[in-house]
Amino acid sequence: MEAVLSAPKLRAAPFRAAAPGRSPLPSRVVALTPASAAARARPLRSGPKGTIQALVRDEMLGAAEPAQWDDAAASQGIRIRRHRRPTASMKEIEEEMGAPRNILEKIIWDKEIEVAEGLARNPLKEVVESAVKAPPTRDFYGALAAAYKRNGVPALIAEVKKASPSKGVIRENFDPVEIAQAYEKHGAACLSILTDEKYFQGSFENLRKVRKAGVKCPLLCKEFVIDEWQIYYARSIGADAILLIAAVLTDMDLKYLLRICKELGLTALIEVHDEREMERVLRIDGVQLIGINNRSLETFIVDTSNTKTLLEKHGDAIREKGILVVGESGLFNPDDVAYVQNAGVSAVLVGESLVKQEDPRRAISLGFLENNCCIEATRSDFFGGRLVVAARPPAL
Repeated sequence: MEAVLSAPKLRAAPFRAAAPGRSPLPSRVVALTPASAAARARPLRSGPKGTIQALVRDEMLGAAEPAQWDDAAASQGIRIRRHRRPTASMKEIEEEMGAPRNILEKIIWDKEIEVAEGLARNPLKEVVESAVKAPPTRDFYGALAAAYKRNGVPALIAEVKKASPSKGVIRENFDPVEIAQAYEKHGAACLSILTDEKYFQGSFENLRKVRKAGVKCPLLCKEFVIDEWQIYYARSIGADAILLIAAVLTDMDLKYLLRICKELGLTALIEVHDEREMERVLRIDGVQLIGINNRSLETFIVDTSNTKTLLEKHGDAIREKGILVVGESGLFNPDDVAYVQNAGVSAVLVGESLVKQEDPRRAISLGFLENNCCIEATRSDFFGGRLVVAARPPAL
């Protein structure tokens, strides 16, 4: 990691408004100097100088040009636009581009502004230094694999989540540390901490508090990542894993961010929703975890059969690569968990159905039946061992 700090050609790129008729730089903190731009077609170098220093010579950083990024995004089916004007007001942005076309695009537009503000408060060089000095990461991937092997059912990633755009506030009496400690005590293999403030009422501070409280479970930073600054910052405050969403990141972005994660010892959970995203991610080397989101982040419609559909086609390739699959969204009862387990997932990420319970300490030990009736089960009956309700596919 010393190479990160010493690399002479890796520098912060200022956010700026676009010149008339030309797209501005994308939301990427690094830019290439002329010398490194000329060298970027060289093969990626490895060795003692480190991954990050080598990256400035890698052709993937050609994505620093907005036109190239836009062309790549369009060719890869990415529909989420970037405004790249973090110093402009949302009114100015919408006057130029029109309103966001869906909730995910709206979140990303706000995130571009948030990242610029974060950089102003905590410059990249300082954040990188803090990330380098952070204690070693806990093995997020290893914790999931071990729990699945030990119990024979999907390992639980319990999410510390106060609100969502679709549901509003899920839990009024929200103490992230208390909830995280309870989840850990009652059997979660890993924890997910929402850090988006505007739409999920989470925060990086919640992640910091949970880590400082002595929670031993590996922690996933659940963030809408568009820039490496977010990864370095998450690592500096205790994250062990980070979410990368294929719907908003090009292949070049994913490769670049994955290599930063590798340098930092972070596990990357790469989230896909559809066939095209799955195919893209499977072509990228070094992927360990794929999350299949049953919720469209554009429409927020949930369909748990999405997991089965994608794994029926790609399950063999996933197993050959040793990738673990995480089921996400729409998992409210043992039937749902059994359904995605039968489809081939090794872990499940569960938020709303746990945190909305009055007593989060008991939530992991509850199985939910139809008509919102509950049956109490032991921890091993729900996520840690056998399921108490026979698997039943949801209505299609």
